[in-house]
Amino acid sequence: MTYEEYLDEVTTLITELYDLSDVAAIKHVMRAQADNFFARHDEEPTMRTQERAEHDAKTIFEQRNKSRPELAHKRSRRAVGM
Repeated sequence: MTYEEYLDEVTTLITELYDLSDVAAIKHVMRAQADNFFARHDEEPTMRTQERAEHDAKTIFEQRNKSRPELAHKRSRRAVGM
C-alpha cells in the first residue's frame, strides 16, 4: 500500500479499536507523523503491512494516552466487546 493508504489504515484502525471519532484518530496520526513516527514507513514500503498497521495503531494510541491509562483500558475493553 502507498504511504498515504498506510496512514489511512492506521487511522481507521484507531477509530475501530478504541472507539474514537475520525477527527480524534486523525489528530493522533498527525501528531505521530509530526514526531517522525512514520519516517521509516515512508522510506521502506515493506513496512506498510496490515499487521504493522495494527501494531502501529496500538502503539500510537497508547503513547498518546500514557497519562490516562484508565481511558485506554476502557476503550480496549469496548473494542473486544466486554
